[in-house]
Amino acid sequence: MSSKYQQRFRARPEHIDELGHVNNTVWVRWIQDIAVAHWESAARPEDSAQFFWVVTRHEIDYRGNISEGENVTGETWIEGGPRGATSIRRVDFRNEAGKVIVSAATTWAMLDRQTQRLVRVRPEILGPFRS
Repeated sequence: MSSKYQQRFRARPEHIDELGHVNNTVWVRWIQDIAVAHWESAARPEDSAQFFWVVTRHEIDYRGNISEGENVTGETWIEGGPRGATSIRRVDFRNEAGKVIVSAATTWAMLDRQTQRLVRVRPEILGPFRS
């Protein structure tokens, strides 16, 4: 079971599209923002200094949306174990009523900072993200 991390987001005027709600590109940005914040809050300092992550795939299900001034709570966790140089991260966004309105599964690849090459994700790197 993975340890979960939460962050709140507020829809500002620049996030709103012509339909009057948060644009899909903003949801992608928030997915990245919460993933990075989770890594920065839980990763061991030596891992943070040696590695960084890049997204290789996003799968996003949109079940609702929010309008300007509304808030969502994002919750993220690592799903399963590492798969070579990649790891799966889940992100759910809940509206003020607690309903999941956006759900994502993202695949992240780990790279060595110095060489910028893919590196196998060892279980101990994900250790701090386990409950």
